[in-house]
Amino acid sequence: MSHETLHAQAAAGACCESFMIEPNGWVPNNSRLPVLLWHGAIDPRDHDDAARFEALFAQNGGPAQWRDSVFDYHHFHSTAHEVLGITSGDAEFILGGPKGRVIAIRAGDALVLPAGTGHCLLTSGGRFQVVGAYPRASNGTSSVML
Repeated sequence: MSHETLHAQAAAGACCESFMIEPNGWVPNNSRLPVLLWHGAIDPRDHDDAARFEALFAQNGGPAQWRDSVFDYHHFHSTAHEVLGITSGDAEFILGGPKGRVIAIRAGDALVLPAGTGHCLLTSGGRFQVVGAYPRASNGTSSVML
């Protein structure tokens, strides 16, 4: 899923933030690819945000694989990039491992976490729910095409 593709399909007024996260102790993070955070990727006032994110991810090569929350402990996916669409509620995540970067997210936001990026749910409210996907490359491995 490319930055340009998601940006082109984002809700009016959406903005994308990209940032690098350095290795942090046992959390490798990703030294080549940035975290991408879209505030307002879809308009959360429309109906069935989960289905809309699932359709958006499927159109861009990363079919959604789950609807749930995010683990409240530090973890990372060593070989898979992860795409998250926030379908309801709001939350604070810490990215990059302990003492990492804290971000605030809410319904309508989307994240691309490159393989190795640590993430952990710190707080949540408003029936927080996420749609998650692991985009596939043409060779069958997980990838985000940036």
